[in-house]
Amino acid sequence: MEGPRKILIIEDSPTVCHMVEEVIVKKGYKIMLAVNGEEGLEMAKEGRPDLILLDITLPGIDGFEVLHRLRRDPETGSILTVMLTSKGDTGHIRRAIELKADDYLIKPFEAEELLTLVKRYI
Repeated sequence: MEGPRKILIIEDSPTVCHMVEEVIVKKGYKIMLAVNGEEGLEMAKEGRPDLILLDITLPGIDGFEVLHRLRRDPETGSILTVMLTSKGDTGHIRRAIELKADDYLIKPFEAEELLTLVKRYI
């Protein structure tokens, strides 16, 4: 029998992490948290999440670079990845699409909006 679906959250804001964690765990998903891009890349490789929620603005390497590295690595290239960010302008959205993000959720968002998106993918 398959265990709970795993979601990796790569986000440096404790407030956002807590909110996302609270919403997702209540629905039976297992979560992993990374507070920067390098840690997120390691966790994606080791933990094999079903979905990644990835912030753009991170300490060290940004979310775009994380997504680029995820996509070019055969071990992580097919992991569903949703950009989770306050950067809602066209340029940021276009860049995420070019890097093959699966979706884009703009902060602030409602819990139901997040759950709908998660259910759409896993």
